Amino acid sequence: MFATILIANRGEIACRVIDTCRRLGVRTVAVHSDVDRGARHVAMADEAVSLGGAAPADSYLRGDAIIEAARATGAEAIHPGYGFLSENPAFVEAVEAAGLVFIGPSASAIRAMGLKDAAKDLMEKAGVPVVPGYRGENQDPAHLARQAGDIGYPVLIKAVAGGGGKGMRRVEAPDAFADALEAAKSEAAKAFGNDHVLIEKWIASPRHIEVQVFGDGTRALHLFERDCSLQRRHQKVIEEAPAPGMTPEMRAAMGDAAVRAAEAIGYSGAGTVEFIVDGSDGLRPDGFWFMEMNTRLQVEHPVTEAITGVDLVEWQLRVASGEPLPAAQEDLTIEGHAFEARLYAEDAENGFLPQTGRLTHLRFPPGVRAETGVRAGDTISPWYDPMIAKVVVHGPTRATALLSLERALARTRVAGTVTNLAFLRRLARHEGFRAGDVDTGLIDRDIAALSARPEPSSQVRALAALAALGLDRPQWQEGAHLWTPLAWTARLVSRGDEMTARVEARGGGSCRVTLEDAAHDVTRDGGWRIDGAPVAAEVAHGPGVVHVFDDDAHSFDVPDPLAVDAAGGAASGLVEAPMPGLVKAVFVKTGATVAQGDRLALLEAMKMEHVLTAPRDGTVAEVLATAGTQVEAGAPLIRMEEE
Repeated sequence: MFATILIANRGEIACRVIDTCRRLGVRTVAVHSDVDRGARHVAMADEAVSLGGAAPADSYLRGDAIIEAARATGAEAIHPGYGFLSENPAFVEAVEAAGLVFIGPSASAIRAMGLKDAAKDLMEKAGVPVVPGYRGENQDPAHLARQAGDIGYPVLIKAVAGGGGKGMRRVEAPDAFADALEAAKSEAAKAFGNDHVLIEKWIASPRHIEVQVFGDGTRALHLFERDCSLQRRHQKVIEEAPAPGMTPEMRAAMGDAAVRAAEAIGYSGAGTVEFIVDGSDGLRPDGFWFMEMNTRLQVEHPVTEAITGVDLVEWQLRVASGEPLPAAQEDLTIEGHAFEARLYAEDAENGFLPQTGRLTHLRFPPGVRAETGVRAGDTISPWYDPMIAKVVVHGPTRATALLSLERALARTRVAGTVTNLAFLRRLARHEGFRAGDVDTGLIDRDIAALSARPEPSSQVRALAALAALGLDRPQWQEGAHLWTPLAWTARLVSRGDEMTARVEARGGGSCRVTLEDAAHDVTRDGGWRIDGAPVAAEVAHGPGVVHVFDDDAHSFDVPDPLAVDAAGGAASGLVEAPMPGLVKAVFVKTGATVAQGDRLALLEAMKMEHVLTAPRDGTVAEVLATAGTQVEAGAPLIRMEEE
C-alpha cells in the first residue's frame, strides 16, 4: 500500500478519497486553486499545494504542476478522481514518466474508449452488443443523411468525442436531419475540437443502465448494475442500484458483456460500461447495447458500494499498488437497494441555471451518507461544477430505500443559494419513479410540475414574519402597553413580491400573526405550535434574509427600510448577467438594430455557456461589457434604447 498519495481533484470526490485514505493510514496531499485555498478538501488533507488561478486551465488542468507537487511532497501515486485530468491519456503517460503511479487505467485503455465510434468497433469485435448505426469516416452531410435513412427514423446524432449530452441531437424525420446535423457538429467542434459524428438508431423507451467493472490489467469482474435513467439533458439526477425490473438472466448477460469489454482493453482499476436498454417490453437479455465506457470512478459509485459492501476507492489503491483483485466474482452479492440524489446549486424553475452564493446553512440528517466538498460558510463558486452534495441512502428493499430518500431530502437543510432540493423531492415522490417505471424521458415529460418552486404556506410566512422581527427566539420579547399588547409590522420579500404581516404579542410565549390572506396563533414552547398544532419547522437567519425549513426550504429577504432601491431607475431594456460568470463574447455594437430573441452576448459560468438575447425589438444604446470580463450576478451588460 502507498504511504502518500496526491489527489488531483477538488470538491466532494477529493474528500471521498481522503476518507478512505484516513481509514487505511495513507497520507494525503491536496491541490487547490486560489479560490479553493480554504476548501474542505484542503482542510481534510495532510498537506496542500497551491496550483494557481481560479480557472481550471490555470489550476486543476495543469498536469505539470500537479506532477511537480506530487514529487515535492513525497507522493508515490496520483488519484485523479473524476473530471479534470482523470481521462487524459497524455497525463497518465506524464505521471508514469515521472516515476509515479497513476491510480487508474493505462493510457492505452483510456484512448481505446475515448472516441465513441472507435470504441464501438472495438466492442463489436469483442462480442459486446452495439446499437445499429453508422460510425464511418465519411462525414459528408448527404452521405450521413442516406445512412440515417437506411438505419430508420428516429435516429440519434452523437459527437464521436462527446459526453454530457453535447453534440447530440434526436431527429424524428428526414426533413429535420440537415439542421440537426449542423447544430450537432457546431456544438461538438466548440466543446471537443472535433466535429465528427456518428448516427445511431433511436431506442423507443430508452433506459440508461451501467455496469461497474474492476480490473487488474488482465482479468476483470463486475459489481452489478446501476440504473441512471433519471436524467435531464443527458445529465444524471438520481441513480439507483440494482436496476428496477432486472432479471437474473439480464444481469448475467450485461455483467458478462461488461467484463468482456474491460478485458478487451486490458483494463485496470474502476470503470463503468454504460448500456442503452430498450425498456418498452421489460428487460430482456437481447435488449441492451453498448453506449460508452467511462475509464474512471463514477460520480454515482456510492450506490454500488452500498449494495455490495465494497469500498471502491480502497480497491483502486490496492490494485494500483500491485495487489491482486480483492475478490472473485462469486464472492460478490447484492444486499438491499440504494439511491443517490445529486444536490446542486441550480434554479430548477428557471431552466436549471447554475447558482452561486455563500452557504449560510448546510446540514444533513443523521444516518444518511452525504458526500460533500463544502461546509456551511463556504461559497459556491462560478468557476466549477455547482454540486453541493450527493445524498445516498440504503434499505432492505427498493420501497424502503425510496422512503428513506424522501425523508433524507425533506430533512436536508441548505440555504444561502437556490438549489434543486425541491425538484429532487418531487422526483422521489413521482408515481412512475416509485413504481420503477423509469426511462430517460421521464423528467422531460413532467418537467413543469417537477421544477416549479414550492409556494410558502401561510404558516411558513407567519414564522418568517416572526423571524424578520427577531421574535423567533425560545422566549418572546414580551412587554405591555398601557391598554393594548405590543404590535409590530414585518416586511418580507419573496421572489420580488413584497408582503407585510402584523404581529401582536399575546403573552405566555404566544403571538398572533395576521397576513393578507390568513391569521395564525403561533407559540414557541420548545418547538413551534401554530393554531395549537405542533409543526416540524425550523427557522434560521442569514445576512438580510430569513429561512424557514419545513419539508422544503423557503427564503425571504428582509428589506432594510433605510436602504435606497437602486433598481428603481433601471431601464426596462437593461440586459443583466443572470449569474456570475465570464463574458465569452459580445455579438452587438452600440447603435445596432436587433429583434427580440437576437443574440447579444455569451456568458460562461460553471462549465456551461448561456446565450443572452434581446428582450424586445429595438436599438442597442450602450454596450457595457467586453469579452474576457468576469462579471457578478446582476451586472449590466447591454442597454437597449427606450421604446
